[in-house]
Amino acid sequence: MMEMPMEPRKKLLLVAVFAVAAGLFWLFGYGGLFGGGSQDAQVAGVDIDNAALVARGQAVYAEQCASCHGEELEGEMEWRTRNADGTLKAPPHDETGHTWHHSDLQMFDYTQKGGQAVAPPGFTSAMPAFGVDYGGALSDEDVWAVLSFIHSRWPAKVIDRQRQINERAR
Repeated sequence: MMEMPMEPRKKLLLVAVFAVAAGLFWLFGYGGLFGGGSQDAQVAGVDIDNAALVARGQAVYAEQCASCHGEELEGEMEWRTRNADGTLKAPPHDETGHTWHHSDLQMFDYTQKGGQAVAPPGFTSAMPAFGVDYGGALSDEDVWAVLSFIHSRWPAKVIDRQRQINERAR
């Protein structure tokens, strides 16, 4: 049996070590198969069972959203009444409002891009864009955190109905 020269063996060993390291990074470090990763791992959806995400969302909501939508998600008084400029007042995000009537992705887009960017023709929205990519201050992860906080405050029957809306939206 012929023995491989030393140099190709080193190259093969180096490739094998790199492949194993990359696989381990994917499995454990980036949130791959085992959902590992650091706290800074990207968030890509609502997760009301993630206490850290909900707490982050509560803090961001208090800083960025509560001034219009209320500290308790109650919205502005007479939120169904139009303002002088034709826009609606900030709606509640609790179960009495219509937020839960939308899919998670619709809520995400509305928050990131602003109401006018996603509003149907003829509808005027006063909701500003909050996404960093649209001139706002919030990262994608911050928006998902806020939405997780809002969802976490809904009663079980509303969460269930909103999950059905998400399923239909897929």
